[in-house]
Amino acid sequence: MMQQQQHPATNSRNQITLRGSTKIIVEFFEYCINSLLFQRGIYAPEHFKVTKKYGLSMLVTTSVEVKSHMREILKQVEAWLMACKVEKLILAIKSKETMAVLERWQFDIQNSKDHTATSQQNAPSDSAFASASSLAATAIPSTPTPKPEKSEQEIQSEIQAILRQITASVTFLPMLDEKCKPCQIARTYLLAIEPQAGTP
Repeated sequence: MMQQQQHPATNSRNQITLRGSTKIIVEFFEYCINSLLFQRGIYAPEHFKVTKKYGLSMLVTTSVEVKSHMREILKQVEAWLMACKVEKLILAIKSKETMAVLERWQFDIQNSKDHTATSQQNAPSDSAFASASSLAATAIPSTPTPKPEKSEQEIQSEIQAILRQITASVTFLPMLDEKCKPCQIARTYLLAIEPQAGTP
């Protein structure tokens, strides 16, 4: 496993805030992962399709394997959110061959839903692995304030803003390893989700 000091610093452009209920945050995070997998060339364009959500056209992966692993990741993220154990997620793109972290994306979490402490028992401790990048969550207890559910228009506006931020950030980043052809990416990158040190 990579040591923390080996991680590239998270550029402020790569820092994104996800706000809302657990359900909304998980949805937003899923679209962010898909967007990054596409825009950073982790998978070839033909491995994505356009789907409609909240009146927007979203790119999502068509890979059965990646979708399966993503469900595992989102399930764990949801458990952390329900237990009020997470205030940020780190998405790191790393080389499968060398395990070197090539790029980091930080997602600050502002969970508007209040959950009971009993949900903490649902927080998983095992790591889940797939092909593409790496996730880590910082577990810091929080007491979110309940707020009304967002309207579809608010959700649409926030998703648009987040995806625009990702697109704008990507334009400032260098290409990932040029030797990695799109069809070979699945064998070149690793996706893992694990809690950072100190997570119960």
